[in-house]
Amino acid sequence: MPAQPVRMEMFGETNVGMKRTHNEDNYAIIPDENLVIVADGMGGHASGEVASKMAVDALREFFEATAKDPDATWPYKMDKARSYEENRLITGVKLANLRIFESAQREPRYRGMGTTIVVVAAVREGLIIGHVGDSRVYRIREGKIEQMTEDHSLLNDYLKMRKLTEEEIANFPHKNVIVRALGMKEIVKVDARVEQPHPGDIFVLCSDGLSGPVNDPDLLRIVEENKSDLKTAASRLIARANENGGPDNITCCLIRWLGAPN
Repeated sequence: MPAQPVRMEMFGETNVGMKRTHNEDNYAIIPDENLVIVADGMGGHASGEVASKMAVDALREFFEATAKDPDATWPYKMDKARSYEENRLITGVKLANLRIFESAQREPRYRGMGTTIVVVAAVREGLIIGHVGDSRVYRIREGKIEQMTEDHSLLNDYLKMRKLTEEEIANFPHKNVIVRALGMKEIVKVDARVEQPHPGDIFVLCSDGLSGPVNDPDLLRIVEENKSDLKTAASRLIARANENGGPDNITCCLIRWLGAPN
C-alpha cells in the first residue's frame, strides 16, 4: 500500500555528545513511506549501535515490503480495534524487537543488547506515534510544548506511584534504568496513538541524550526561535545538549505538519 499523500517537512541530526566515544543512536527519515524513526541503543562493546540500526532497518524493510504487497502475511494478528496503519506500525516494531532478541540469543557478543524506539508514520488522517522505551515525541503548538509519549523507565514508574520533588528527581539513583525496550524479551508491548495535528505543528522525536540535558521550556524556546528552519532548530538543540554536558549520544528529528492535500 503506497504512502498516502501528506504535506510535511522533516529533518534529522545525530551527535556523539561530549562523553561517549561512539554513537549508539540511529535514526531514519523515509519520505516515500512518510516515516520517521529514532532509536537509542544500549549494550556494551558497540552492540547498542547494532541493536538501534537493526531496529531502524527492520522497520524500513517492513514498511517497504507491505507497500509493495499490502496483502503480505503478517506474523502477528491484527488488533481489530485499531486501523490498518496502526497495526502496520505496531507489527513493524514487534518484528524489529524479535530480530534483535534472536540475534542477542544467537550471538554471545550481542547478549543483552537492546534499543528504545520512537516512530511517527504520517497518513492522510494524521500522525501515528509508536514507541518503546524512554526516547520521546514532543508536540509544539501555538507556543506550547506537550510530551506525546510516556517514558518506559523506572523513574517514571516511581513518579506514577508517588510525587517526587525536583531535587528527588535530579538525584534519583536509577534514572537511566529502562523497564521496556526492544530486545529485552521475545515479545514486546508497543504503545501507539493517533494524533490529529494542526497545520504548523512541529513534532520533535529525540533520544534521552536531548531530553535529559535540555528541559522542556528550553527545548520549546529553541524550536520557536528557529521554527522557520528545521535544520537550524535541530542543530541548536544538539548544541544546547552539548553545552549542558552532552552526557549521552544526542539525536533529534523534527517534523512540521503542513496538512493533507486538498
